[in-house]
Amino acid sequence: MRHHPFDDQPVDWRAKGFWQPGPPVPDAEFVAAGHHLFDGAVTWPVLVARRDAIAHNVAMMADFCARHGLLFAPHGKTAMSPSLFAAQLAAGAWAITVATANQLLACRALGVDRVLLANQLLDPVPLRWLAGELDRGFEALIFVDSVAGVEVIGAALGDHPGHASVPVLVELGHAGGRTGCRSVEQLVAVAEAAVADPRVRLAGVTAYEGGLPDVGAVAAYLDLTRSAVTELAERGLLADEVIVSAGGSAWFDVVAERLGGDWLPGHRLRVVLRSGASVVHDHGFYADRTPFRRLPGAGALEPALEPALELWAQVTSTPEPGLAIVGMGKRDAPYDEGLPVPLRVRRVGGAVGGADGVRVTRLNDHHTYLDLASNVEIGPGDLVCFGISHPCTAFDKWRSIPVVDDTHTIVDILHTYL
Repeated sequence: MRHHPFDDQPVDWRAKGFWQPGPPVPDAEFVAAGHHLFDGAVTWPVLVARRDAIAHNVAMMADFCARHGLLFAPHGKTAMSPSLFAAQLAAGAWAITVATANQLLACRALGVDRVLLANQLLDPVPLRWLAGELDRGFEALIFVDSVAGVEVIGAALGDHPGHASVPVLVELGHAGGRTGCRSVEQLVAVAEAAVADPRVRLAGVTAYEGGLPDVGAVAAYLDLTRSAVTELAERGLLADEVIVSAGGSAWFDVVAERLGGDWLPGHRLRVVLRSGASVVHDHGFYADRTPFRRLPGAGALEPALEPALELWAQVTSTPEPGLAIVGMGKRDAPYDEGLPVPLRVRRVGGAVGGADGVRVTRLNDHHTYLDLASNVEIGPGDLVCFGISHPCTAFDKWRSIPVVDDTHTIVDILHTYL
């Protein structure tokens, strides 16, 4: 994993999970001290990232894309961490995907050269900023799914200096989906509007299949996306080079199967995968849904992606038989796609064992309720290591995250933004 200059932040009282009551310490100095996770340099709860698991996941996704002829633009909203961006770009990622104008601005500040904004951008002020950055060599594509979205771009840049036209990907959605044209006919209308506006450049088509329930529904939707691209080509609306993008973290195998290959005669086709949660994976939502469970030879590949995040918290009370209270809660752990998963218990004396018979039942703001089997004994001061479900909302809660090696020595610090 590559350290990024923007990760050079001081460690002090503002760094949640770190214990630094004295003056600020540069993070490089903190890391150089070789602190162990259990030597008092951190306090509880603390979210940590496993260095080797991150490196493994970055390499696995780079290899998957290379083998299937896909470009990779991982969704950076998962972590908004410059060091993780740097690691993915160094492994061959073509771009970074983001969700908001602020995240687009952050990527530009962090030195990312090419960004996909996976939403319509309807605010004239960021649009004018983007046009200026495009004139200075920045590469960015934004999504549109309505004629109104195209018209906003044209209106914002109508009298704006410079010559840049904003590249757009027209999005095809599906019934009940969060964005996207609901029919090929609507998509054609939006594409025609983009081609007609001199401050807009139609770069291709995009889709998002992550909300669909099963392989069959995903395959049918991606087949429709492919047909829509062909329809635009036949109407003469596409340039020589065409970008087609799709891919959450649950169905990227189907994306490779249905959209991979050279299937658009007369055009240079570039298929871009956007899976983002794969960089750290998890013990819940994505562990159950990872395409590596479905791919041929998956048994030989296991574990194809490795959960990289661990949340350590301390037992603060055992008020009645079968119940332990842990000092972490909704302010610390994601809970929107499943509760934390107990993995290990570290006793006060340092002995480490499994967490069989330990189950999370609910979370308050700063408390987690553990249901204990009759043969499980856990006491105040013991530490519990939890896996998490849905990494995006784990990173939201932590601005500074110690990175540990297999001995739990702190070897780096990730910082997250926005």
